[in-house]
Amino acid sequence: MQTLRLFITLIVIGLVLTTCSNSQPDSKDNTSPKDSTKETFSINTLVEELKQTPDSVIAQLNRQHHSLKVLERRTVPGPFTPPKMKYYSEHAVTLDKLPTINPGPGEYVHVMEGQRNGYNNLTIGITETFPGGAPPMHSHEGEESHVLLEGDIVYALGDTLFTIKGPYVVNIPAGVPHAFKNIGNKTANLVVIFPTNIWKYDVLDFFPFEGKEFPSEKFDKLKKK
Repeated sequence: MQTLRLFITLIVIGLVLTTCSNSQPDSKDNTSPKDSTKETFSINTLVEELKQTPDSVIAQLNRQHHSLKVLERRTVPGPFTPPKMKYYSEHAVTLDKLPTINPGPGEYVHVMEGQRNGYNNLTIGITETFPGGAPPMHSHEGEESHVLLEGDIVYALGDTLFTIKGPYVVNIPAGVPHAFKNIGNKTANLVVIFPTNIWKYDVLDFFPFEGKEFPSEKFDKLKKK
């Protein structure tokens, strides 16, 4: 009889310990959710852009498309050795191996420059555009395409301001001044595509979003109050 009682007691103790163990939060599941207002990818490869004083050639190229003043031309710094494209590892690159630039407040770009990655006519950037983040108004010698799967963006394209929600593709003609701003409440990862193997752009003396507030930004402020 005593043996039976002891056996039952051991079973009860085991059930209690199991219940207590299951009620403890799992350390793997207790991680805080990712902050959607911060970077999606690492920006540990941040580099300082090269900034060139515009010469008469740069000024003339821009005058063909607009009357804004060119402040500077920016490119990605550093020497590099073009890949021989012999092995598969030279045909693929992860974002943590790409240089990252900071064109404007709250705007980072992971730059896959074609000449550094075996392309003849292709350059791609993937942005980390934080809420409120924006690059400066700028222009390119060639055309550009923007692709966004999710987010709310306001564009300045020439003299036009417009808002658009992802998913979308935006066509930016060669030489046209443009900028964009994230007016959503999450970091936006735009993919920017150029049919050239060199990353360069001309910063212009115009600030299209200064002093302006857009509907979604007003709504977000009200939600925070």
